[in-house]
Amino acid sequence: MPVPEPLGGDFSATRLRHLARQVWPGLPEADVDAAVDAGALSALRDGGEAAEAFAIASAGVAARLQRQGPPPDAPLHLDWQEAGLGVVIPVLPASPGAGATVAATVIADALQLVGWRVLQVDTADPARSGLSVAAASDGPLMAGPDQAVRIRLSWRGRGLLAQLRTDLPVLSPGMVPPPPHWAPVPMWGSAQITVADLSYDAWRLAANLFTGPGMWLRDGRPTPRPVLVVRPTRPSLRAAEQVLARLETWIAAGIAVPPIALLVTGAKRWPEGVAGAAGRRVHALMDRVVFLPQHSTVETAGITSQITPEPLRNAVTPLLRQWGLAPESTGRKTRIFRGNKEKKGDR
Repeated sequence: MPVPEPLGGDFSATRLRHLARQVWPGLPEADVDAAVDAGALSALRDGGEAAEAFAIASAGVAARLQRQGPPPDAPLHLDWQEAGLGVVIPVLPASPGAGATVAATVIADALQLVGWRVLQVDTADPARSGLSVAAASDGPLMAGPDQAVRIRLSWRGRGLLAQLRTDLPVLSPGMVPPPPHWAPVPMWGSAQITVADLSYDAWRLAANLFTGPGMWLRDGRPTPRPVLVVRPTRPSLRAAEQVLARLETWIAAGIAVPPIALLVTGAKRWPEGVAGAAGRRVHALMDRVVFLPQHSTVETAGITSQITPEPLRNAVTPLLRQWGLAPESTGRKTRIFRGNKEKKGDR
């Protein structure tokens, strides 16, 4: 990829934007904006001479990673099984602070404890991740997909946690590696279930499902099972309606899978007057609501290397049973999944 020549000593946003677009004319605007931000931050930290270099580097990483995604003539549906990711459960927040990271971790924990080989994917910028202390110790970095943006795999309980690592000052959506790069193959083999924490600006994420974290919402084999996460408030339901409206075109085109469950964090039931504020798209999910109540440990400490509390896991278990991913209780005996096999054991 050719590197454009610097344009001199004018480090204005216009100049940096021009440099980013020279790297790759097809670079999405979100990644161009991130390149400008990276240049501006670098100029403050390292002086004006660094602005152009970091803007070009940021744009270059986004361009390289997006070119590693499926080619334009690839099938619209992704083969999740072939990619080594198994059943994919994307967890999408309606808005910042909705609790998608907690929801994704609770789901991943509930699944790993019944014997599935679970991969939890953290697509957030490392500086903003709610899973920064979710592993007791850091595991190894996987090779690629780019020297500037790597993926680290660490154990969390019996499951694997995959997180981004970068030295770049800004991580744009286009710098998030495409889904196939997150598979633990050949380091630890294929995942049976992948829970993807999409704690990004959901409005921006839903604008483009061909690159970045939005790719986790793509249809494929097996069919993903997206979960939309909201707070028990009117503003959160309005935000959820907006996100669903933006996804509608992708869903109608058969490219995306609609959310099949609504997970409400921080409540055991709808507060008075909230549920009635749901728009028509959110209303269609009202018969598939899961309430994830508050828990003092998670409220104060966040997600740590300890498995999430049992009351939270119990809250999502009925949903996982509906999907055939959790054992059916049969009195004192329960069917425990062990990979593709099952065995009976005491609860």
